[in-house]
Amino acid sequence: MIDALKKIFTLDEKAEAQSEDNPLAPTKPEHRQDTGPMLALAFGWGFLITGLLTGGGMAAGMPFWPDMIEAAFVGNLVNFSVGAAIGYMGYKTACNSGLLYRFTYGAKGVFLPVIFLALLTTGWQGIVVGAFGSAWVADSSSAAYYAVALFAGILYTATTFYGVKGIQRVSTPSVVILVIVGVAAAYLSVDKLGGLDAFLQASRDNAAKKPINFVEGVNLVIGSWIVGAVVMPEYTRFAKKAWVALAIPFIVLIISQYFLQTIGAMGATASGEADFTKYMSIANQGFILGGLALIGMSLALWTTGDANLYLPSVQTASTFRMPQKAMVLVWGTLGTILGLGIYNYFLSWIGILANIVPPLVGPLIVDYYLVHRAQYRTEDLGRLHVVNPAAIIAYLLGAALTFNQLADFGVPTQLLPGATWVPALWGLIVSMVAYTVIYYAAAAAGTRLGYAGVERK
Repeated sequence: MIDALKKIFTLDEKAEAQSEDNPLAPTKPEHRQDTGPMLALAFGWGFLITGLLTGGGMAAGMPFWPDMIEAAFVGNLVNFSVGAAIGYMGYKTACNSGLLYRFTYGAKGVFLPVIFLALLTTGWQGIVVGAFGSAWVADSSSAAYYAVALFAGILYTATTFYGVKGIQRVSTPSVVILVIVGVAAAYLSVDKLGGLDAFLQASRDNAAKKPINFVEGVNLVIGSWIVGAVVMPEYTRFAKKAWVALAIPFIVLIISQYFLQTIGAMGATASGEADFTKYMSIANQGFILGGLALIGMSLALWTTGDANLYLPSVQTASTFRMPQKAMVLVWGTLGTILGLGIYNYFLSWIGILANIVPPLVGPLIVDYYLVHRAQYRTEDLGRLHVVNPAAIIAYLLGAALTFNQLADFGVPTQLLPGATWVPALWGLIVSMVAYTVIYYAAAAAGTRLGYAGVERK
């Protein structure tokens, strides 16, 4: 056993280089995948159970029409825009996000975005582990619940151990079943309340109890998928064509997640229960539809768990030069442990994500598209700058200004558009502007920051 673990945690660069998931270098041309498999993967990845959770949370405080529908569209559009911008980089350079962040933040500075994203994604992993337990066992304090959640964590870790191929095998059946159950659940939700007019009135009455404003709703949607948007290169690096790289975030966010958010909101409105594992249960939907829903939820949670574990594994393996499978075991174990208690903090967790993740990609977007005109030379990966202070400062400033609590420290509230704007979008814009100003101010003073300071061969 000990010898087997030592082998897993010992880096074999030749073996990693031969792997399709190789986190240490850009994806090889022969490892790029055809259009069909890539789009199928996008649908499977997009049908993460996140959308049902988010839709249920929005329905608890927003009328379904038009407020929730509009807020969900705007939030998904923001995530798509970020995902498309970052995803194209992954396609163009064949680099995963861990490698891309090295160009902007530096060989050591990259620790900031990668460790942040790994911890946040692992928190998501914990939520999905807990959701699996809740889907099968109603009492979250029982031994059976913990046993099922533990099984889920082990299951996700085992399948992710085999990389992106393992995710593809699970994703397709989960999409088919979840679409069938989702459409049926939507129809039954409206029918249960006596028709569309009665459903919309029930939605308005429910939302009035604890209202969520438009900005909060948009921020909720952004927070639910912004981590997926900023690590889009993990998948788009496998695309052979540019339009496929852009289609992946479109399918994931504009189609799949929007659909699930809508279904989640409808189910929550009809049942009065925001937790999809409860309103889609056999007790609420009957043996046939409820049983099918349980299977669909389990498969979708499985896909979600695999995706959430795959992402930090690739990033940290790339940054710390460790075997990817070793990182799967590390983050899979941590996510399983978190899953035994974090599930009930879903809304708080995505609120944190919405604030601190978008500013991470601001410097990367500006550095790649504006400063370097979409030209990162992958042959420079082995000799990059150590740290880029402009990127660090821009991120910290953008993240800090998303928290309205700064007013408690004497910062005038009129300086905090995040109080009335969407904080996630505001933080992204601030980090982009800050990086632009700092970089070009340094350039005007004769100092070339970051990748621009690396002498070209």
